[in-house]
Amino acid sequence: MGRIFNFSAGPAMLPVDVLKEAADEMLDYKGTGMSVMEMSHRSKAYESIIQEAEKDLRDLLNIPDNYKVLFLQGGASQQFAMIPMNLMKNKVADYIITGLWAKKAYQEASVYGKANIIASSADKNFSYIPDCSDLPISEDADYVHICENNTIYGTKFKTLPNTKGKTLVADVSSCFLSEPMDVTKYGVIYGGVQKNIGPAGVVIVIIREDLITEDTLPGTPTMLKYKIHADSASLYNTPPAYGIYMCGKVFKWLKKQGGLEAIKIKNEKKAAILYDYLDQSKLFKGTVEKKDRSLMNVPFVTGNADLDAKFVKEAKEAGLENLKGHRTVGGMRASIYNAMPEEGVQKLVEFMKEFEARNL
Repeated sequence: MGRIFNFSAGPAMLPVDVLKEAADEMLDYKGTGMSVMEMSHRSKAYESIIQEAEKDLRDLLNIPDNYKVLFLQGGASQQFAMIPMNLMKNKVADYIITGLWAKKAYQEASVYGKANIIASSADKNFSYIPDCSDLPISEDADYVHICENNTIYGTKFKTLPNTKGKTLVADVSSCFLSEPMDVTKYGVIYGGVQKNIGPAGVVIVIIREDLITEDTLPGTPTMLKYKIHADSASLYNTPPAYGIYMCGKVFKWLKKQGGLEAIKIKNEKKAAILYDYLDQSKLFKGTVEKKDRSLMNVPFVTGNADLDAKFVKEAKEAGLENLKGHRTVGGMRASIYNAMPEEGVQKLVEFMKEFEARNL
């Protein structure tokens, strides 16, 4: 069987060129006589892999010199704890709840201090982004946390919240490198890479240097201190070496595509193909307010659970995989990250049209 179009929310598709390159280097990386999987993380060869990956990521995002880039483990979920452990000096933080992951981050922070919900879209099953232009920011809040793109519900912050001078912390797991971003507007940007950048097992943290201090909450494990990892350039212990190597390849692939400006245009075009069809379909409908739609994750429903299940089953048979929606939303969800070719979205829409004709 050939390759399918994989609409999974993560682990997700990787660019075919990257996979081929990794396959070519699997047994012998650049004349070392070994795979990157077997290589010491203290070797010269590996040092150049991780340093080059960081340099390329800095180029892509124009990361200023006063921000550190950390390649860590534990996924975004571990950052839910690591952030309060390192940043909650006043033991107060504000959270904007726009979905399951934002809620989980808030719950984790509540273990370490006073976490306040200052805005939420739970009232309409997270189908929109609340107005964040004038929020009741806590005077003594150490930071304001958002999940910038909501993988499950398909919403995206198009305008960052007005944090009234407080540090903005953002989980960008499912929109990482899908478009340019102004790093200087954030104190911390973090995301698991398994959606848009690489294989599961790596989380990237971009953190402003003034937020990296010795002063962490009592009982913070050594491995959960940003300073430990920043001081040792992400090599305090054995990092997820192969995963970082794959991320580095994706960074180079993104540069070849023309960088994040070019990728954004491609992503907008892909998303428009699907949203335009959903907006005129008589059978399928999108579940998100138009102004808050994500370019990366597109949930949609027929309104009939049996028909949804039939669609997912038949789509799979047609080589369109992992279209089942998250259990909290139901229906379907197409994740169309950077590596999803336009052809995949076209194929999906063709199949939806054909399915609609048969089932209306």
